[in-house]
Amino acid sequence: MLEKTYDSATVEPKIAKAWDEADAFRAGANAKPGAENFTIVIPPPNVTGSLHMGHALNNTLQDIMIRFERMRGKDVLWQPGMDHAGIATQMVVERQLRERQLPGRREMGREAFIEKVWEWKEESGGLIFNQLRRLGASCDWSRERFTMDEGLSQAVLEVFVTLYKQGLIYKDKRLVNWDPKLLTAISDMEVEQHEVSGNLWYLRYPLEPGVTYQYPIAFDEEGKPTEFETRDYLVVATTRPETMLGDTGVAVNPEDERYKSIVGKHVILPIVGRKIPIVADDYADPTAGTGAVKITPAHDFNDFEVGKRAGLRAINVMNVDATITVKDNEDFLEGLDHPAALHGAWDRLEGQDRFTARKIIVEIFEEAGLLDRIEPHKHTVPHGDRGGVPIEPRLTEQWFVDNKTLAQPAIASVREGRTKFVPKNWENTYFQWMENIQPWCISRQLWWGHQIPAWYGPDGQVFVERTEEEALQAAIQHYLAHEGPMKAYVEDLLENFKPGEILTRDEDVLDTWFSSALWPFSTLGWPDKTKELEKYYPTSVLVTGFDIIPFWVVRMMQMGLHFMKDEEGNGIEPFHTVYVHALVRDKNGQKMSKSKGNVIDPLELIDEYGADALRFTLAIMAAQGRDVKLDPARIAGYRNFGTKLWNATRFAEMNGVKRDPAFIPETATLTINRWILTELSAAIRDVTEAIETQRFNEAAGALYRFVWNQVCDWYLEFLKPVFAGDDEKAKAESQACAAYVLEETYKLLHPFMPFMTEELWAHTAPRDSLLCHADWPAPEFFDRAAAEEINWLVDLVSGLRSARAEMNVPPSAVAPLIVVGANETSQSRLIRHEAAIRRLARVETIELADIAPKGAAQIVVGEATACLPLGNLIDLAAEKVRVEKAVAKTESELDRIGKKLANEKFVTNADPEVVAAERERFAELQVQMANLKTALKRITEAG
Repeated sequence: MLEKTYDSATVEPKIAKAWDEADAFRAGANAKPGAENFTIVIPPPNVTGSLHMGHALNNTLQDIMIRFERMRGKDVLWQPGMDHAGIATQMVVERQLRERQLPGRREMGREAFIEKVWEWKEESGGLIFNQLRRLGASCDWSRERFTMDEGLSQAVLEVFVTLYKQGLIYKDKRLVNWDPKLLTAISDMEVEQHEVSGNLWYLRYPLEPGVTYQYPIAFDEEGKPTEFETRDYLVVATTRPETMLGDTGVAVNPEDERYKSIVGKHVILPIVGRKIPIVADDYADPTAGTGAVKITPAHDFNDFEVGKRAGLRAINVMNVDATITVKDNEDFLEGLDHPAALHGAWDRLEGQDRFTARKIIVEIFEEAGLLDRIEPHKHTVPHGDRGGVPIEPRLTEQWFVDNKTLAQPAIASVREGRTKFVPKNWENTYFQWMENIQPWCISRQLWWGHQIPAWYGPDGQVFVERTEEEALQAAIQHYLAHEGPMKAYVEDLLENFKPGEILTRDEDVLDTWFSSALWPFSTLGWPDKTKELEKYYPTSVLVTGFDIIPFWVVRMMQMGLHFMKDEEGNGIEPFHTVYVHALVRDKNGQKMSKSKGNVIDPLELIDEYGADALRFTLAIMAAQGRDVKLDPARIAGYRNFGTKLWNATRFAEMNGVKRDPAFIPETATLTINRWILTELSAAIRDVTEAIETQRFNEAAGALYRFVWNQVCDWYLEFLKPVFAGDDEKAKAESQACAAYVLEETYKLLHPFMPFMTEELWAHTAPRDSLLCHADWPAPEFFDRAAAEEINWLVDLVSGLRSARAEMNVPPSAVAPLIVVGANETSQSRLIRHEAAIRRLARVETIELADIAPKGAAQIVVGEATACLPLGNLIDLAAEKVRVEKAVAKTESELDRIGKKLANEKFVTNADPEVVAAERERFAELQVQMANLKTALKRITEAG
């Protein structure tokens, strides 16, 4: 006999062990001969990571599809793996070294430090995989890959060298996001925008001698200037005064009448003494600040572009740690007549931290009478997500990928429908990024990662090859082929057997996203032509969050199309569908964050409610394009859903329900059995279609309605008299049918709630195989007449129950049922199901009539009207007063929220999450109001 209660803490580890022992999730498990392939590559979590709600949602949705297709007999592979997480891992290991009071990275050297990282990875890395197993993820764990393993490292090497030789990877000096704490370039993905309360400093830049202009200081009603002031300076506004040391121009809008006369003239940069031009550029906004913008091409991304258009120099005035460097800075000093008078200021600034330098520069401007004014200013400042300090746009030499060239086939693939986004609107994000794509900075100043396969000769000549030996041979051939001092130098080295002195390897490593861009094919063995690559590429569906479309999806599309070709040489897309899921937020719609204290730990939820309840909750709330508002109370509710099925199985077992291999749906004779078999087929159809089209919430909703409402609330309730009766044939048929329906239900529910369903499957009959390998049900049985008849009965009883509940009829009270206008079909149904109607709807007698009696609640069912006289059961007058009060209260709340939502200022200025919550509450109240008015109408009619 099944236990009284389902204990997830006991069952889940037991089922997980059974899956492991059976190697249940290996690639191709349960595949039918000649089966179609279905492949998903897991978005590789960081080796330092632990399971968060985003992972839980993402992997639940993947697992639903994987288990579904495995049960359909496809050749399924869910490829697991982890990302080496360059910055995060290096930080973890460095912190561990400090905690253990061991030598730091610099002291121990690169080779020894990398050994320490590998030791950490083996001991502590990858805990998230065990957490994914707790969630029920059915990956082929035997095929686990790691972006730094030997095979993937070989793939990275092959791609880098190939792209370099094709001219698609190159070295260039450009602005990058620079983390002054970690001393490395970082990607946009690793930058967070923080709002800070700062200042706008308005600085005066003197015009070159002899140059003045007329600046308007008074205006008429039409905005035309009426009074002017002669000025010999420009005023620029900045939130970062320390960068003014690298200014090489001032930009004004070409249509700005205030400055047209001085475009092409110069200002003298204070503190520096450099003469810099005033240029016209649309970037300058005449309505913002003074309309004049200082241009620092080496320290601002927008300024860099203005500088390119205007031909301005880019002068870097900061060291890698964001301290000021001017005194020995050749770029800074070039072209300067730097009189001794400026040297004192330079001495004060040299080597200072950027924020200290900011204060000093403001002081110098104030001392010189060049500080126009200071205004408080709230603005966003980019911070490194790991280092936690403001990032600096930094002009530095880095390795780049020619994204624009690689983007073209990837754009065409989506435009022409070979790869589709679900929901479709995410294609706009994809196109917006791809059509404005910039070069991709792929080098990082770290030690943990794939070291760039580039070697430099004594004169700086670069050689990119797969091995140092190949690079050396390329260098020797290069130098010996060209006459000059380098040829003699190399010849001397070779004669003295010192080939290692010829080359020095690039110390940088590749951006972590570079290796993950190859994930769909590198994990399958590429660049080798493996059987797995031939069988499982291209993959089928990618499940991902919207935030990494530019950083991962785009790059996988580019790399897949460039390196994977068909027999005609056409690029092969890495996947045909990209399913983009939304965020998991808290119950109030707020984004989860540690600072808000509203982060929900999925492992704690699994401990409390079980993995199945969490999975089902996430699935039923995962509507396309809508964020998941996760309330633990909802998880408790869906745990009750699982308990409902558990109890239904136990009830069936107590009533002799057991699997009958000879049972065939078509042989069922009882209308109630033919009805549930029809509803089962409809549920199979609905769930199948919904999973196929990634409408996971609709699939889960269809399951919920079928299991809770039709199987548990109605079918088993209808069977109670059969089980208790004397008709042994009807009883035997119903026992076999109920067993069949429950068995098919376990299959349908398995992708969503794998642990409980696997346990029920094993318990309810002797089995030769696991449920995860059972055949997915097919919608084969339909009896329209039976379905219509029992659904009529359900509608009638439900309507009567609702009317009683709305009007506060005591549960024990019974009343006659008067049916008006029933045709022959309805009359015969009333006769056949009289016992069920009386028992389930608390009806005393059933009578037919031509006219509805007074004082009765009325429910329309088909062509007939069912009337429930209530005059003797409740105080109609008191009940009417109660409902009218509820209507008035609800109307008042609707009016209040309606006015709020009609207020354009509220909708525009309030937090979007607050506006969404109000709209949701308004919709709830509208439904509540409709129900109250229905109740009031029934009371009025009855009175």
